[in-house]
Amino acid sequence: MNSFVNVLLRGGFLLLSVIALQPAVFASVDDAQSFALQAAETYVKQGFQVREDYWGGDLGSGEKKAVRQQLFKGNEYWFWLGTEVDRAKVSVHVYDSDGKLAEEPDGWEKGHFAAAHVVPKTTGSYFIIVSVEQSPEERTHWALVYGFR
Repeated sequence: MNSFVNVLLRGGFLLLSVIALQPAVFASVDDAQSFALQAAETYVKQGFQVREDYWGGDLGSGEKKAVRQQLFKGNEYWFWLGTEVDRAKVSVHVYDSDGKLAEEPDGWEKGHFAAAHVVPKTTGSYFIIVSVEQSPEERTHWALVYGFR
């Protein structure tokens, strides 16, 4: 029994040593959310209320993800996309339920940030398409937040 305990203790010490030597470069969707919220800062000063809920995940270069959201005529919306991967390029676009581009022309893409602006002509379901256009990482975390006024 005593030798069994010694083996467990040595094995646990070895495991802890290996974990301690691993570089702390793990990013997360929470990190990406911080960047998405950073992209929204200017708009908050203009009166946009940022919702607490957000979408996130990870995508490879060239992959896209569709998010469905109910938008209301009479409101104005901004969707902000961010990633913690500095050299990544991301994009976000908004389509109506018929698949037509519904965003205003003042959306933008700046490296690992992107934004889309929409003033819905009708109340209904809209599709927000997020994409990692390029990234030095195999998988890139992203987060999408939105605000309205």
